[in-house]
Amino acid sequence: MTVAVRPACPDDAPAIAAVHTGSWAETYPGLVPSEFLTHMTDAAARERRTANWAAAIGRPGQPVYVAELAGEIVGFTSGGPAPQHPGFDAELYTLYRFRRVQGRGAGRALLLTLAQDLHAAGAHSMALWVLDVNPSRGWYLRQGAREHGEKTVPVSGGQLREVRMVWDSLASLVAGEQQLSV
Repeated sequence: MTVAVRPACPDDAPAIAAVHTGSWAETYPGLVPSEFLTHMTDAAARERRTANWAAAIGRPGQPVYVAELAGEIVGFTSGGPAPQHPGFDAELYTLYRFRRVQGRGAGRALLLTLAQDLHAAGAHSMALWVLDVNPSRGWYLRQGAREHGEKTVPVSGGQLREVRMVWDSLASLVAGEQQLSV
């Protein structure tokens, strides 16, 4: 079965929130402070995420896309301006998918769709923050990103280290000049 990517609509907010909190629950046990993980994945977090996504979908210049498999939303991505990344035109705000679809091209399809959209809107480069312990950090490198700085963020129960990943050329990414892998 093929993963299909499409623009998100407001009715997708609950499913996006489910992927958002569910992927955190799958990915971060033992990697981030448990108090912080609970805050990011409990029922209240899912409600907050649903409201946030309902408000975010449709914002001009900040596209949101979902990946569907057999009619079920199994991943999503979003992006837009990059105020936290001086020298870069766009930011990949989010890219999450359920573990069961990893390795099936959903992440790559989401990344390329968003990159194409941002590039068509005039962006030439893109950056994101990723937790240093996130297993997807290596995946971003395989998608042509490079590491470019880091920061420490205080959270309940401790602190986290984030690494900036960047694509210097969205044109190269969307043209397929960079070697991409699942």
